[in-house]
Amino acid sequence: MTDAMRKTASTARKAAAEGIVMLENKNGALPLKRGEKIAIFGRCQIDYNAGGTGSGGSVHTEYQSDILSALENSGASVNRALADFYRNWVSKNPPSDGGGMWASRPLFREEPELDDGFVRKTAESSDTAVMVIGRSAGEEQDSFFGKGGWLLTDTELNTLKALRGYFKKVIVLLNVPAVIDTSWAGELKIDALLYIWQGGQEGGEAVADVLCGVSPSGRLTDTIAKNYSDYPSSAGYDEGDKIYYKEDIFVGYRYFESFCPEKVLYPFGFGLSYTEFKISCRSAVISGGEIRLKAAVRNMGKMPGKEVVQVYAEPPECPLPRPKITLAEFAKTHILSPGEEQELEIKFPLSRLSYYDDRDACYRVDKGVYRLVLAKNVRDRSVVVRFELYKDEVLRRCRSLAAPTEAFERLCGFDENGPLYEKTPVKKAERRRENLPAEVIRPGKKKFMLHDVREGNISINEFVAPLSNKDLACICRGEGMNSKHVRPGTGTAFGGVSRGLSKLGIPAAAGTDGPSGLRFDNGDKATLVPIGTMLACSWNKKLIFDIYRRIGGEMRENGVDLLLGPGFNIHRNPLCGRNFEYFSEDPYVSGAAAASALNGLRTKHVCGTLKHIAANNREKGRKTSDSILSERALREIYLKPLEYAVELSKPEAIMTAYNAVNGEMCGSNYEMLTGIIRGEYGFSGMIMTDWWAGLGRASSPSRRDSAAMLRAGCDIYMVHKSPKTNSGADNTLAALKDGSLTRGELQQAAKNILRLVMKLPCVERGK
Repeated sequence: MTDAMRKTASTARKAAAEGIVMLENKNGALPLKRGEKIAIFGRCQIDYNAGGTGSGGSVHTEYQSDILSALENSGASVNRALADFYRNWVSKNPPSDGGGMWASRPLFREEPELDDGFVRKTAESSDTAVMVIGRSAGEEQDSFFGKGGWLLTDTELNTLKALRGYFKKVIVLLNVPAVIDTSWAGELKIDALLYIWQGGQEGGEAVADVLCGVSPSGRLTDTIAKNYSDYPSSAGYDEGDKIYYKEDIFVGYRYFESFCPEKVLYPFGFGLSYTEFKISCRSAVISGGEIRLKAAVRNMGKMPGKEVVQVYAEPPECPLPRPKITLAEFAKTHILSPGEEQELEIKFPLSRLSYYDDRDACYRVDKGVYRLVLAKNVRDRSVVVRFELYKDEVLRRCRSLAAPTEAFERLCGFDENGPLYEKTPVKKAERRRENLPAEVIRPGKKKFMLHDVREGNISINEFVAPLSNKDLACICRGEGMNSKHVRPGTGTAFGGVSRGLSKLGIPAAAGTDGPSGLRFDNGDKATLVPIGTMLACSWNKKLIFDIYRRIGGEMRENGVDLLLGPGFNIHRNPLCGRNFEYFSEDPYVSGAAAASALNGLRTKHVCGTLKHIAANNREKGRKTSDSILSERALREIYLKPLEYAVELSKPEAIMTAYNAVNGEMCGSNYEMLTGIIRGEYGFSGMIMTDWWAGLGRASSPSRRDSAAMLRAGCDIYMVHKSPKTNSGADNTLAALKDGSLTRGELQQAAKNILRLVMKLPCVERGK
């Protein structure tokens, strides 16, 4: 195990502990008392789900901690007979992974059937029952509404009922990638309930830390509803290739807090601690388009712990439907001793309170009285600051871009009869061809070396001007797994992927998965860190920064230049198979977490890739699905995390998604990529496709339509077996010949790629 891996593992353990969310803790069930005799049930105490599967989680690790061993090693008094029973049962009933670590892995693993007498006898020698319930998730496979998915299996439920009947205290740990049904917790009067998520290879140790006394400080980044059917996206979620986002901007708590708070079991931002905190507001100032708050947090309890201050905004009445409350900013304290107080300075731009008017293509703030709530969760209203704006204001005018081309109904409110819908504004489909990049004219046939650009001797324009169309097209093709041009086992090579390009001093950059650690196809080892959802549940930007700084150290140690992560799509529906890679149902939480990750990587002079843009919210039919949503929902919810990340970290790379958005595949969606992301957000880095993605119209996507990709402002196609020979048989050169693609567009893509390559460590390795 390398020094970089040891450092990552140590930081990952802290992050996993901070990401654990405690939802119930009745009668002082936790922390465990010294000498308290505990009986641990559930196979996932041993078969701990450390992470998801597929490209977002299948990291080969040196070791993996488990909950049972971690508790034993911590000195907890564990029922050894029960522990031996589960170790023996698991050894004789190994988990079925379907032959691999991709979509073949089942969502749940078979549990032993425990008869009543067995449970009763175990309870006679134990005080407390701890049951671990596990679920898996991964790429190409969604969860499902049924037993073993959203719902507990009969075996899991029967075991819980037996535990409740014989044990004084029952503690349940949910080792899951995303929220699941927890309605049974109240019915069975569970004493303590914790989402322990999937904490990476140190996750078992982190669970033991929290159970034995480290105060949990995780808070939910998703709303947990009473029933799956209560989520507005549940109706028709897994049906058909056209996915209509009828809930519009009302995703997660924006929906529940606005229309049906009674359907919530645990609200957004909620989480318990082993101590109590008091939040107060010291000052609030609005000046120069910025809101500045000073919040004081005091530990009123008897144990040390951390608290999160969440700042929500409640807007005045608005001409358009708006959520009643939205998150504007948050901050987390350090560990506060009993009686200790910390002052936090929290500031954010007034634009966080704006909304997008898709009837007039602009961002607005309305006059009226706003309430800022300094809260422990979205339901907390103990500290409120009011201020008034005296005039309506348009903050930014835009062009209507990436809007739907077919009418459908979107949610706009509720009355006594139920939900109200209105027609979504639509527009005619266009493929804009204005403001095309000008061709850089060749001043001569002389070719330069890329280091001449780095050293400031020539411009990037002078470098690309003499390159042939074949060379430019080759730059815009990436190689796939285990390329001979880069470190074995990595996920891609790009840049100098031919002998001719390498002779020009263009190095080959190495990229690899993923959000939860470095995934090497050849089995090489790296550190598996907590899943994205768990990191976000820490509500600790500095900790996320530190995790990715450590991953950056492993990248440098392994010759990896570009991380294919973090993932930061919105949690639209709890059944999405890749939710574990992503952070939250809230755009600001997602954008702030992503920015922290990118900034952490950058300290090691490596870069990350934000993915997957955009509205990639279902794995079923992911390469053929078409997300049909309003321009307002696209801008306020699904692209908003990217806008925040550009504001807070200036990312260097973006990956598009497999799906289409409003009829156009993401990798060739001009209005989204060039119009909004490059034109409005000011993103100037490299945009790549997902691996073997379809391009063009959703009705007839093609992997070969690279011309559509390049016209849209997406720079590089992933992946080709041989970029030089055009193994994917793309149409770049043919489109140049027939005029449907300009040389200026091709040059612009090559420049975007080369600018990134020049920032990466591969430049130094290539010397």
